[in-house]
Amino acid sequence: MNPQTAGVLQLLALIAALALAYRPLGDYMARVYSSEKHYRAEKWIYRAIGADPSTSMRWPAYLRGVLAFSAVSVLLLYALQRVQGSLPGSLGFVSIDPDQAFNTAASFVANTNWQSYYGEQAMGHVVQTGGLAVQNFVSAAVGMAVAVALVRGFARHRTGELGNFWTDLVRGTLRILLPISVIGAIVLVASGVIQNFSGIHGVPQFGGGSQQWNGGAVASQEVIKELGTNGGGYFNANSAHPFENPTPFTNLFEIFLILLIPFALTRTFGRMVGSLRQGYAILAAMATVWIGFTALMMWTEFAHHGPALDLAGGAMEGKETRFGIGGSSLFAVATTLTSTGAVNSFHSSYTGLGGGITMLGMQLGEITPGGVGSGLYGMLIMAVIAVFIAGLMVGRTPEFLGKKIGTRQIKLAACYILVTPALVLGFTAVAMALPTPGDSMTNSGAHGFSEILYAYTSGANNNGSAFAGLNADTQWFNSTIGIAMLLGRFLPIVFVLALAGSLAEQRPVPVTAGTLRTDKPLYAGLLVGTIVIVTGLTYFPALALGPLAEGLAS
Repeated sequence: MNPQTAGVLQLLALIAALALAYRPLGDYMARVYSSEKHYRAEKWIYRAIGADPSTSMRWPAYLRGVLAFSAVSVLLLYALQRVQGSLPGSLGFVSIDPDQAFNTAASFVANTNWQSYYGEQAMGHVVQTGGLAVQNFVSAAVGMAVAVALVRGFARHRTGELGNFWTDLVRGTLRILLPISVIGAIVLVASGVIQNFSGIHGVPQFGGGSQQWNGGAVASQEVIKELGTNGGGYFNANSAHPFENPTPFTNLFEIFLILLIPFALTRTFGRMVGSLRQGYAILAAMATVWIGFTALMMWTEFAHHGPALDLAGGAMEGKETRFGIGGSSLFAVATTLTSTGAVNSFHSSYTGLGGGITMLGMQLGEITPGGVGSGLYGMLIMAVIAVFIAGLMVGRTPEFLGKKIGTRQIKLAACYILVTPALVLGFTAVAMALPTPGDSMTNSGAHGFSEILYAYTSGANNNGSAFAGLNADTQWFNSTIGIAMLLGRFLPIVFVLALAGSLAEQRPVPVTAGTLRTDKPLYAGLLVGTIVIVTGLTYFPALALGPLAEGLAS
């Protein structure tokens, strides 16, 4: 079987698996967030944290819950890293330096999982499992809670109440993420991913000598790393490491985990607003962009340019032979179109245009299908923008799901869209203007510029993948990328919850002959066009200086 056919068959198998899981998981999540019943374990947690699950919150209270929980999480994870050298199970590793501890704490709490350290050489078992893995669960649950709050804003009328943040957080963790993670971890262990608490030991090498390796609870962290679109690897090589991702089957299974909840949440959305067709329209827009990016990535990486690439079957530099170009391209698109950031190959080694595709995937806002929760609320923001544009075209006040999109709503949506590009382009410009940050670039010219542009794109969009050529373990990059991650995560959430509150207060608008049908293919096409045009206008000049210049010159 040639590599191109294998890649297409993997894509078809992935689509089939996602289609089978779409309906049951989407319906189940809708029941979880709509249920009035509290399980006993959940009641214990509510009592422990002093939360009243029966209290419904308006958007300022919901936002305070999100920010307070996240701030405490940053402080606790920072402190855990700073005292690592005194903890049992540290494997002899010293405490993490202040700037790197801040960067890592901000990264995992913001669901970014940017790593400026070698996991197997810096973090012991306690920090890995008690700190990083815990944040993989709760940071994903925070994103899902915010998405559900926005959905309630569309579904509810004449009330400003969006639900209870603490209830949504606990349910998302215990009822959705944890059960799937247990099953997924068993699958990974059965497929060869390690799961232990062994210490550092030497592995004999061919030709003499040995290499030092440490074990760890890798399978349990690997599954939530992908399922929660987190991306932080136990080892520096991330999902290219055979301890994390040993076979083509585990590779496809991990891609399935990355895409599972983001796609299924569109059905949850449709179920909660009372119109499954609305969910299908959002799903169609997401799937169109994802399949298009996947096809484009495979084309760029399979294209043959010279005898070496002909012999290898394509651009194999930086890719694992056990995955090939097809499995690597699928993973690269999935991880950058979501907020995952895990890698099974090194994006810096992709062709110029291939590296640009990974960057553009993040710059779209990671909404196709996007991160767990963040993808849905980001896509709904773009849906509001698309409805507004359609309203301008026909001279009508725009409406979406029975809610008028007025001045307040469009200002909040516009602020959401502007935050991330301002962070990415602003920090990139400052880093390129100063003399010291440029010393961290491995390459010069367009590729070197791409390294820095990719780093801030990844950080501000809460992705976490790296271009693999930039030395980001400096005080400048640890601090500025850490700030970009926090602002890129929580400033948009402010606007999302404010928009949700304003929508929930409205009275329903009756459907008339002039109402734009937002559950039709025409609207799905308008939504895709809006996403591409807004991103293109924002980032095209920067992309032209980096990956486009490199790709056209090669």
